[in-house]
Amino acid sequence: MAPASAPTDITLDSVSVYGFTAVPASASLLLSTTTSTAAPFIPVSEIPVPDTALSERIKRYAQSNLPVPTYNHSLRVYHYGFAIKKHLFPSWEFTDEAYFLTCLLHDIGSTEENITKTKLSFEFYGGLLALNVLQETSNTSAPEATAAPDLAESVAEAIIRHQDFRDEGKITAVGQLLQLATTWVDNVGAHTELVHSLTIEDISRHFPRRGWSRCFAATLRKETELKPWCHTTVLGEGASARVLGNKLMAPYE
Repeated sequence: MAPASAPTDITLDSVSVYGFTAVPASASLLLSTTTSTAAPFIPVSEIPVPDTALSERIKRYAQSNLPVPTYNHSLRVYHYGFAIKKHLFPSWEFTDEAYFLTCLLHDIGSTEENITKTKLSFEFYGGLLALNVLQETSNTSAPEATAAPDLAESVAEAIIRHQDFRDEGKITAVGQLLQLATTWVDNVGAHTELVHSLTIEDISRHFPRRGWSRCFAATLRKETELKPWCHTTVLGEGASARVLGNKLMAPYE
């Protein structure tokens, strides 16, 4: 990993390594370009979890600052995303760590403390928090536990846009994988072909939902009540109902 003092200019290498590769923002358009084969069963035991100093620091931060249902959701999203990438997008070259950090921090702005301390939409505030936490140096003397600027910015970009669903335009590869795993699979239960049913069962057993659908639906309602201007409103008035109606994950609630 590049040192914390690495230049902020995005190089060709950092585009692929940190997940800045531009892909269609439309999940349907993107998925229409993939080979239609059955998703394989990929158990949790076969999905590597980064054990770098940076990943360990951010994992401890997430455990300390996220409620258990949100923390478990973040880990499920990592494992679902890894399975999707391995099956459908093996050419995406970004590191497991880039995606792992994004998953751990993607809902940091939705906590009780953070959602009420700012007028910013939770994804935007979460992206800013992630950017700062990843580049933090005051709590560690190990340079390798601090993210390179390009890595931190890739994570922040994906978090800020993880509810930004569009039919046109582009998004980063990391951002698109986050959308596929978090919203389409774990939150709404759409695109059921992306992950094998046994993979879902195994991941849910390792990282229990603990009523996640109810938790997240309540968060969506709370934010729109507190901030009627927030970005969550683009999901429409039925957003909470769609989360609560997640039939794919209902057996694991």
